[in-house]
Amino acid sequence: MMIVELIDQTDFRERLSALGIEIHAQASPECAARLAARCHRARGVEGLEALVRELMGKRDILLPSVHEAIRTHLLPALEVSPEHG
Repeated sequence: MMIVELIDQTDFRERLSALGIEIHAQASPECAARLAARCHRARGVEGLEALVRELMGKRDILLPSVHEAIRTHLLPALEVSPEHG
């Protein structure tokens, strides 16, 4: 039996934090994505587009709340279409 670990809100926050985005430890995926989008628009966030593309390539292991936060907030900020994310 193969066990797959899902990418949850904690993983998502940690990955965004690793890019230098300060996110409160209890932030929801939506809040974290909104903050990351705001930071990207204000100053650019190196590595954010690559992270979003990587995560969207793993849709089958993304929790729905993380997927929705990326689709709603980060794809538009990065000007990446959902089908190409």
